Amino acid sequence: MNLKRPHKANRTMDQNRTFKYFTLAEFLKSRKASELGIDNTPSFEVVEHLATLTGQILDPLRAAYGKPITVTSGYRSPALNKAVKGVANSAHLRGDAADLQAKDMAGFKAFVVRWLKSSGARFDQCILERSGKDEWVHIGIYSSTGSQRGEIKSMNV
Repeated sequence: MNLKRPHKANRTMDQNRTFKYFTLAEFLKSRKASELGIDNTPSFEVVEHLATLTGQILDPLRAAYGKPITVTSGYRSPALNKAVKGVANSAHLRGDAADLQAKDMAGFKAFVVRWLKSSGARFDQCILERSGKDEWVHIGIYSSTGSQRGEIKSMNV
């Protein structure tokens, strides 16, 4: 399904917005940003996007999974995205994606795929990623054009 991000005229940001299972700090934390002294402070629009991602996908996913999920990468400032060699149009730059890990990655990955297929959740991409021994699940809600392609794929990086 190729749906576009809803346009909201005169959007306002609720600075006190909270998430059920996640904190804003989890989406902003970055070891690489700390090491390199990179400012990873998001705009209000990015925080709104993170809230949409969390409310529509991550909180319902966590509720269904019933076990802790760790955000390993959320928002990335342009400088941070460059430092981690992210793609130029990364959904992380807009607050439209998060990389996730759980204790049992094999079970978690299988659960995420089943849940996305059965829940009716609208999303752009779910990428089951691996780099050496590290594994994570990338979930993006909107593409750079605002579409939701519903793609599920695997990638070695």
